[in-house]
Amino acid sequence: MNKSRPINLKLSTIYFPITAISSILHRISGVIMLFLFGIFLWLLDLSLSSQENFHYVEILFDNFYFRLTIWSILTVFIYHIVNGIRHILMDFRWLSETLKTGIFSSYIVFVISILFSILLAGVFIW
Repeated sequence: MNKSRPINLKLSTIYFPITAISSILHRISGVIMLFLFGIFLWLLDLSLSSQENFHYVEILFDNFYFRLTIWSILTVFIYHIVNGIRHILMDFRWLSETLKTGIFSSYIVFVISILFSILLAGVFIW
């Protein structure tokens, strides 16, 4: 084992390219979706169980912090879906797998995700 290789334990000095950030966020958003999808299922079950529970869910949506939480979850869903479409396009070779295309498509994913989370999720929630 080579003991003379450099060890960098200062995480603030490590530079991640935009493609790495996009990939890491895609994985993190997938894990977040796995755990938080239950919230939507619970709300759906609650709202469909009785009329009183439906009104309870309506009252929940009047709370600003609850709306902010739902908007955050929808933003994670939107990012994961948009980045997933990017990966599918690359898998089917409709986008080339070059570094230039990867960088450009990562920026496009971020822009589309921000626009959709503001325009679609924001308008839908508020």
